[in-house]
Amino acid sequence: MEDRSIELFARARKVIPGGVNSPVRACHNVQSSPLFIQRGCASHLFDVDGGEYIDFVLSWGPMILGHSDPDVTAAITCAAACGTSYGAPCEAEVELACEVVKAMPSLEMVRMVNSGTEATMSALRLARACTKRDKVIKFIGCYHGHADPFLAAAGSGLATFSIPGTPGVPAHVVGDTLLAAYNDLEQVKAIFQRFPQEIACVIVEPVACNMGLVLPEEGFLAGLRELTRAHGALLIFDEVITGFRCALGGAQSRFGIDPDLTTMGKIIGGGLPVGAFGGKRCYMEHIAPEGEVYQAGTLSGNPLAMAAGLATLRKLQNQDYAALERRTQNFARELASILASKQVPVQVPTLASMFSVFFTAEPLKDFASVKTADQALFTTFYKQMRAQGIYLAPSSFETGMVSFVHSDEDFARTLEAATKVHF
Repeated sequence: MEDRSIELFARARKVIPGGVNSPVRACHNVQSSPLFIQRGCASHLFDVDGGEYIDFVLSWGPMILGHSDPDVTAAITCAAACGTSYGAPCEAEVELACEVVKAMPSLEMVRMVNSGTEATMSALRLARACTKRDKVIKFIGCYHGHADPFLAAAGSGLATFSIPGTPGVPAHVVGDTLLAAYNDLEQVKAIFQRFPQEIACVIVEPVACNMGLVLPEEGFLAGLRELTRAHGALLIFDEVITGFRCALGGAQSRFGIDPDLTTMGKIIGGGLPVGAFGGKRCYMEHIAPEGEVYQAGTLSGNPLAMAAGLATLRKLQNQDYAALERRTQNFARELASILASKQVPVQVPTLASMFSVFFTAEPLKDFASVKTADQALFTTFYKQMRAQGIYLAPSSFETGMVSFVHSDEDFARTLEAATKVHF
């Protein structure tokens, strides 16, 4: 029973647009109402009606250590006892910046911000300033937050609700946003040939996670690196999701690519509201007050988020990423086998501790192929799994997440639930 969640949702709709503070949470496209969560512990969530769920959303990625990790919680508690915001520098932000720079191979300097959206919009501004160019190449279906220039053919929530861009963004604002299909180097080459001296940067999710999980094809990321260097444009890796999840050093370390700028999200704050952007010193020194590119935020470097992030990153240094990847792969393989036995077309791609469920037989390489997946089958799957205590993202355009604290029992229960799904 979800009586309390339904009651809260009804109340919320009177005072919050759509009843939620982020659109996909409304669960409209899977013909459901949202669950209102009371607490999280390790790999489980508990809703206000007393329901318990195995969580494969993990706050959309950052809870790689699970919910209420004791070390992270202790760090937040200790920091809160000293105050929740100073609007001034604190030691923890210096320590966290050092840890991020040490972990990410391409970073020499980093600036803390408050969200992934803030990180990507700031990185774009910096790239435009450094190159004195305006145009940006992004990939159809990749989501880089809700800043105006990125809301052209974005994935994730926009794809879930079939919103082509969004009202409120003037045409001229996205006029310098040039679109290519993910994994299509030839399209990128053609764009550079058309605008050889006008492109400031290429921004890419090195592993696409906002159209579901779509892996980069061999040579795609290296090709982007080669093209941007050849044309004097910057390469921005959006590692808001892949950073510290794809590997400790992010996707850039896994694939051996050296981007100019990198954006990161809430995983570097242990799940608290935080983000960051960083890169080569020669570019980052253009950021005010050292340089001429303005970027600011009262809560940037917030002591609570810095403490949580520091505890998280230090703990991640001692985690076995390879073992977690093997466990995720085995789980995804078994899940795919169970669903395929039900005579439905299905693929469950994985990378590191991420996976997606696509009900399609088409090869998955870009947003167009992802859109061939059967949404009705996904809705059926989602509803029946949730009814059995399995918490999945309420959209086929999102990526499933596994934490270091998901147990063998969690996987076994999830697979058993899948055997009971009827299409």
